[in-house]
Amino acid sequence: MTPSKIRLATASPSTQPTTSETISQIAQLARRAASNHVDILLLPEAYIGGYPRGTNFGCVMGSRSAEGRDEYLRYFQAAVDLGDVVGEGGAGGLEKWVRRELVGDEIQERGQEGDKVKNKRGDGTREELERIARETGVFLVTGCIEKAGGSLYCSAVYVCPEMGMIGKRKKVMPTAIERLVWAQGSPATLRAVSTVIRGVRINLAAAICWENYMPMLRQALYSQNINLYLAPTADGRDTWLPLMRTAAIEGRCFVVTSNMCVRKDGGKQQAKTNGGSVVSQKQEQQPQTNTSAIADPSPFSRSDSRSRPKKIRRQSIFDEDGNEIVLPCCNEQGDVEVEAEAQVDDEAMSTTTAKTSLSSAATPAVSAPAPALTPNKPGNGTTFKSPVIDRSTKTEEGFVSRGGSAIVSPFGDVLAGPQWEDDEGMIWADVDFDDCIRGRLDLDTAGSYSRNDSFKLTIEGLDLSPLPYH
Repeated sequence: MTPSKIRLATASPSTQPTTSETISQIAQLARRAASNHVDILLLPEAYIGGYPRGTNFGCVMGSRSAEGRDEYLRYFQAAVDLGDVVGEGGAGGLEKWVRRELVGDEIQERGQEGDKVKNKRGDGTREELERIARETGVFLVTGCIEKAGGSLYCSAVYVCPEMGMIGKRKKVMPTAIERLVWAQGSPATLRAVSTVIRGVRINLAAAICWENYMPMLRQALYSQNINLYLAPTADGRDTWLPLMRTAAIEGRCFVVTSNMCVRKDGGKQQAKTNGGSVVSQKQEQQPQTNTSAIADPSPFSRSDSRSRPKKIRRQSIFDEDGNEIVLPCCNEQGDVEVEAEAQVDDEAMSTTTAKTSLSSAATPAVSAPAPALTPNKPGNGTTFKSPVIDRSTKTEEGFVSRGGSAIVSPFGDVLAGPQWEDDEGMIWADVDFDDCIRGRLDLDTAGSYSRNDSFKLTIEGLDLSPLPYH
């Protein structure tokens, strides 16, 4: 890598049975990223605490069950306390929280030997993530379920190796039944953050899952002059990657998206890919652990009459120009089939039932040697080829969530991924952030292409002033 290139990476791990095990897995992923010279690593939405895929917490219109309340209790207990307050509109403490200036941060207690020790807010998760980033030198961005007051928030934290947590997002609009358990965060948390890596200034911000379908929210991020757009998600449908490519072109920024890959049986197997962009190592399956199914998103099956028939998912590949080519698939009789659009109203494609089942714990992946870099397109840095999933065996039925993590250039080229059906690998791309400036020759949606004399965007509590380039 030349000094101007930054290595962006993402992965598709699933939440572990306990919060401490998930954080331990983050440490292993960060160490593996560091061994492969990764600068910034993105992990999925709700990765810490878990995405409660398939459950309804015992709720129907006008009624809540005692079992559902117990399930919510377990989910609440699995969430992390980052030492923040609720704040106006769910904004939290914002900069006061970042600088540790909230009431209680300065409380002094007497230690066992009479020495004064500083009382830390929260449950220690913030300090542990900061330690992981500091010791590995990897800038971490991860989704988490955060508790503040009596409510839960779907958050994402920015963890700098040198400065610790420099910002935190709270999802402003949970989708569908997510609103049952996640409170709305404030748009004030949409403020972008900056870091400098080997002399390259990176302005980054995150849009969580279906926030990416909110055009004004995307524009709020572009307006702050970001060059790295992060999209942790729970959406593993074929329609997600085109949205990421649109955001990359709109904002003339690099886009990294990350979604969990969750197996129905909780097992592990080597990913079926060809293209060389995935670092993966097969692992032994651990015995089933009798822990909450909420902390580790668990498999569900629909048994009622509304169940949709099994479909064969279409496959697609990307040519050298970054164009997606959709290929037909054949069924068991050899007939060509095309997948119909899934009739779902949630942002995370899944099958559902009112009952949960437990999935087994798995040991996080260990470091594996990085494959050789393969040039993709001139002007976009050295990248890996996009993997193509081997569809010779129909493995999708064994997944609750298939992943789909990817990295996209400011011109919409897919630089790495999509990472399907691989919960162990890591994908990355070496990028030149000057490409963001090159792209703005003809398109700057927050500047020359915005017609801001006629179209006005204001957001309550959010400063949209653009961050500097250097």
